[in-house]
Amino acid sequence: MRLTVIGTGYVGAVHAACMAEAGHEVLGVDVDEERVAALAAGHPPFHEPGLPAMLQRTVAAGALRFTTSLDEAARFADTHFICVGTPQRPDSGAADLRYVEAVVDGLAPGLREAGHEGALVVGKSTVPVGTADRLAARLDVPGAEIAWNPEFLREGSAVQDTLRPERIVAGVRSAWAEERLRAVYAPLTAAGAPFIATDTVTAELVKVASNSFLATKISFINAMAEICDVMGGDVLTLAAAMGGDSRIGPSFLAPGLGFGGSCLPKDIRAFAARAEEIGRGESVAFLRQVDEINTRQRLRTVALAERLTGGSLEGRDVAVLGAAFKPGSDDVRDSPALAVAEAVRLRGARVRVHDPEAIDNARAVCPDLQYALDVTKACEQADVVLHLTEWPQYRELDPAALATVVRSPALVDARNTLDAPSWRSAGWRLSAPGRPRLG
Repeated sequence: MRLTVIGTGYVGAVHAACMAEAGHEVLGVDVDEERVAALAAGHPPFHEPGLPAMLQRTVAAGALRFTTSLDEAARFADTHFICVGTPQRPDSGAADLRYVEAVVDGLAPGLREAGHEGALVVGKSTVPVGTADRLAARLDVPGAEIAWNPEFLREGSAVQDTLRPERIVAGVRSAWAEERLRAVYAPLTAAGAPFIATDTVTAELVKVASNSFLATKISFINAMAEICDVMGGDVLTLAAAMGGDSRIGPSFLAPGLGFGGSCLPKDIRAFAARAEEIGRGESVAFLRQVDEINTRQRLRTVALAERLTGGSLEGRDVAVLGAAFKPGSDDVRDSPALAVAEAVRLRGARVRVHDPEAIDNARAVCPDLQYALDVTKACEQADVVLHLTEWPQYRELDPAALATVVRSPALVDARNTLDAPSWRSAGWRLSAPGRPRLG
């Protein structure tokens, strides 16, 4: 089949490459000429394991190419995926839909002129419930329909999540739209991927409800960590015991610095804002608390660092391990690690940051921090080391060797993933959320 993917950011670039890998002929569309040129050369503008090789392979085979023209996209295919961003509006928690609306407005004239029988415009962007209905009226092209097909990608494993999804959700308004999407995803469903057909409202809700549930689970265990800090419990044991219950499960019960990135924070805020717009704000009022608990973890981490440095960070040298919002990614959007690093700097500390992939992006966002390409260099003469992104490289560090580099062997394991006994036996003073007995 011929498909277009409009918007070649994180979601769009991965979707375009994976659809070409699955056997379709794909045209990627973006307004950013430099991004289009880079993708056409097989170079994604972000770090994602497996994507560069797939891009190069599918581009070389002629299955994937890129353009800046929506008119060319309209002529090329009759199935179009919208993958542009829906950031948080600066004046509220609501989603900014201007980019999605611009795609619909820009695509419509070309669809009318191309005269395809049965053009299908498929949204993958995360949007407020009811968006597909509004866009259907806005599209206003005879024979064209809007469908919604939310993405469920995890940065760091997006290629696998696309080619081997746990489920494919198709929100459609007609039987032929469902048939079209079943044909698009036939290579994936043949390999066992479940296909769930529903209406567009339910499809929109699946994405925001899933992200809200995951965010709630993370904030719940971090709230328990706060209780453990006061009462002397161990949140890791608590999480393991809770996760052993099959009704709960261990996933997303990792206490620590909390969630960030381009999805969970903005999605729960947009969901809460949309619920208020439709008169059901009380139904998801708890999401405000989920957001507050998550944000509070950043200040709690700063407080742990202050405790290890005698109550003040003024004039201290602080090493920060991690800048990306999660391992396996170079994404620093709403990164808890960078938020903590900046907060520490504002308290008068000299901060040096290391990250295996995200230094360039971090430097662009936080130019006042110092950066090091080597962990040892980042930790030289540090008064405290903050472990803020759980890269596997940090679990492999030699605590004894690192102790010879720092000024004071003090560590905040804000992600609760380092081997505390080995660090303590090497002479380190440790602190971690929900584990007061470490100190």
